[in-house]
Amino acid sequence: MDRAADLSAPMPALKSRHVAAATIGNALEFYDFLTYAFFSIQIGHAFFPAQSAYGSLMLSLATFGAGFVTRPIGAIVIGNYADRVGRKPAMMLCFMLIGGAIVAIALTPSYATIGIAAPILAVVARMAQGFSLGGEVGANTAYLLEASPVDKRGLMASWQAASQYMALIAGGLVGVLLTSVMPPAALDVYGWRIAFLLGASAVPFGLWLRSNLPETLHAPESATAAPEPHISRWQLARAHWRIMLLGLIVLASQTIAWYVFTYIVTFAQATLHMSANTGFIAVTAGNVIAIPVTLLAGWLSDRTGRRPVNVWGTFAFLLLIYPVFVWIADTRSDVALVTGVIVLTVTAAFGSGAFIAALAEGLPKSIRGSGFATVYSVAIAAFGGTTQLIVTWLIHITDSAMAPAWYMIAATAAGLIALMLMRETAPVRIARAPLLVRAAAAG
Repeated sequence: MDRAADLSAPMPALKSRHVAAATIGNALEFYDFLTYAFFSIQIGHAFFPAQSAYGSLMLSLATFGAGFVTRPIGAIVIGNYADRVGRKPAMMLCFMLIGGAIVAIALTPSYATIGIAAPILAVVARMAQGFSLGGEVGANTAYLLEASPVDKRGLMASWQAASQYMALIAGGLVGVLLTSVMPPAALDVYGWRIAFLLGASAVPFGLWLRSNLPETLHAPESATAAPEPHISRWQLARAHWRIMLLGLIVLASQTIAWYVFTYIVTFAQATLHMSANTGFIAVTAGNVIAIPVTLLAGWLSDRTGRRPVNVWGTFAFLLLIYPVFVWIADTRSDVALVTGVIVLTVTAAFGSGAFIAALAEGLPKSIRGSGFATVYSVAIAAFGGTTQLIVTWLIHITDSAMAPAWYMIAATAAGLIALMLMRETAPVRIARAPLLVRAAAAG
């Protein structure tokens, strides 16, 4: 059968509730992590009283990073479970663990109430959550790719990123609401806990959605997929080291950018001496516009290929970082912060919207869950958990509001080079290649 003809073959539509079920875990992750980033100052006061505001904030951010340490472990353990047993049971397990960890952090008493047990329980809850999230992303990304029609993989996989923005919007709106209606003292004592519990309320709904998912692990791959050699899964992973390494670099660069964005509220307060409300508005507005932009990038990649969308979008983002941060740092105005964050968020969304599909397509099905999860989790563990600490430290030692920009520029440049070295994986481009070769030979 001609591969080009295969792309037009009718495929069962991926139901909207299946997309929601696959992406709700990642959405809850981003809601939770954004909430922690937004309220890191208040969480520091609750669990980590220190001699200075800087010390309390750094201890709070270190606990934020503790959840990243166990991500690679969860990626290997739960990712292998998803590759051997199925995507659905792995996603069910992860979501139950994620929900339990969020409730635990919300209900842990303060240091003033139970002493040293408070920070210990907070760290344990973050580590348990990191373990579950490590396996979550691989299982649900593999499911989205495998359950999608071949010519819509980019669009469907981009819902993974779009769901993250939806969660960030929800987190931003909750932050704006709480900071607007609650006095600082109440926000410090219990307001931030309300934000976490609101996120945890989605857990029963998510479990119900996932209980109705059809399994995709044992479904046949499309004709565009290369046949897997009869070797062990470990040997298969070693044979695909190149795409995993390049994917790691790209995800590291994107992780640094996104966690700088989640740091904007703290950055606005601690460095620019602006209101937290302005920071919430900037982040939330950028995420609203990023949703259609991300889906557009995924849709476009199904027609033109993943590589041009990823490369040109990332290049545009790289060019904009410096001038936007100069404007924000020099003026320190509400207009500059809101407009600048929107511009950077939307541009970054276009540059990364198709990458999830590109990396997942490049991995064989039998290692897709564990391979994707491991690459993603190592990148997140190494750079997501440290970005806010590094940025806070850089601002502290340089006394410059431009420190986040320089960090993002270096990371984005490395990610752009890795994207340029990656091969095309879009089925539409792979299907065209044999036709172009035959046309050239005939001509």
